[in-house]
Amino acid sequence: MADVKVPVLGESITEATVGEWLKNPGDPVKVDEPIASLETDKVSVEVPSTVAGIMGEQLVKVGDTVEVGAVIATITEGGAAASPAPAATPTPAPTAPAAVASYGSSSPAQGQAPGSDGAAALSPSVRRAVLETGVDPSNLQGTGRDGRLTKEDVMTAAQNKPAAAPAPAAAPTAAPASSGGRKEERVRMTRLRQTVAKRLKEAQNTAAMLTTFNDVDMTAVIEARTKYKDLFEKKHGVRLGFMGFFVKAAVMALKDIPAVNASIEGDEIVYHDYADISVAVSAPNGLVVPVIRDAQDLSVSGIEKTIGDFGKRAKEGTLKMDEMKGGTFTISNGGVFGSLMSTPIINPPQSAVLGLHRIEERPVVRNGQVVVRPMMYLALSYDHRLIDGREAVTFLVALKNAIEDPTRLLIDL
Repeated sequence: MADVKVPVLGESITEATVGEWLKNPGDPVKVDEPIASLETDKVSVEVPSTVAGIMGEQLVKVGDTVEVGAVIATITEGGAAASPAPAATPTPAPTAPAAVASYGSSSPAQGQAPGSDGAAALSPSVRRAVLETGVDPSNLQGTGRDGRLTKEDVMTAAQNKPAAAPAPAAAPTAAPASSGGRKEERVRMTRLRQTVAKRLKEAQNTAAMLTTFNDVDMTAVIEARTKYKDLFEKKHGVRLGFMGFFVKAAVMALKDIPAVNASIEGDEIVYHDYADISVAVSAPNGLVVPVIRDAQDLSVSGIEKTIGDFGKRAKEGTLKMDEMKGGTFTISNGGVFGSLMSTPIINPPQSAVLGLHRIEERPVVRNGQVVVRPMMYLALSYDHRLIDGREAVTFLVALKNAIEDPTRLLIDL
């Protein structure tokens, strides 16, 4: 019998929350195969098995807080992994259709691997999404670790399948049962969401926060992207997006206005001669903010490769703690979700955050003529204790000039 313990989670992190069990009692387990997922303040961490055998008792439940080194499960070692598996299959077989039937289809039972349970293969959040949307999980391709389905996969499938709406025709029979009643559901906040809430409120309580706005004509960047995107992807193996331009332009503006890249520690101002740019990336459990280290030394292709890698690993839940520490300035792109304008909140101990928004065609005046141009609103939230209004406006103007004339990015103007 081998104990499964909570591994070292990173510097200064002593505890985590059990997010989900990836193996159930009786399941065969291989060496280094993940058996559970833990949620820390920043990322999810998978707990691997140190031995091969059969999954034993789960000593903690989903939602429990566990400390580093704590025993959370047991595994029966040895060749027993082969014999109990067949014995276990006849027992789950009758229950599998019942579990899958709750999703509105019995076909997933055939799609499961031998010895696995259709319901057990899905995390609680994914099961809830399946029940709410009526999506058939057996027809979906998972984007999570080892091909597992994520909540994001289910929600995307629900949005892309309007034809599936008629399927819940049988629902009216269930509706009368709950008619006249109003339901509530209480879901414990994930550790990540608790940390985000605490840090954002801390920023509001500590910093003298102010937001200034500008807008930028995206014509030149769109034309450059359209002209070179195929060659760029062929040469560098990554798509040319807008973030590469904005990160590069922000780095140049930070050199001109160093206060925007600084931070306050006690009664001292810390100026950085490097630009570690935090970029907000969407993950299944919420936004995470990994850091592009030494962005001032990277080309547009290097920036795009780094962001692409962050996005991929954020979906898989494989970002590391160290990749989200530090950062001297943050860029958040709410435009990908359709946001027209916002007032982003500073990520402490940083002193400023840049908010990007959706590109929208609007009438503007150019050379005395009203023309239609693709415009984007920019928002810079900053700590007024350190950054004056003049510096904030100058930063945004420098950024605007570089985006509207990308040649400046090449000749460092």
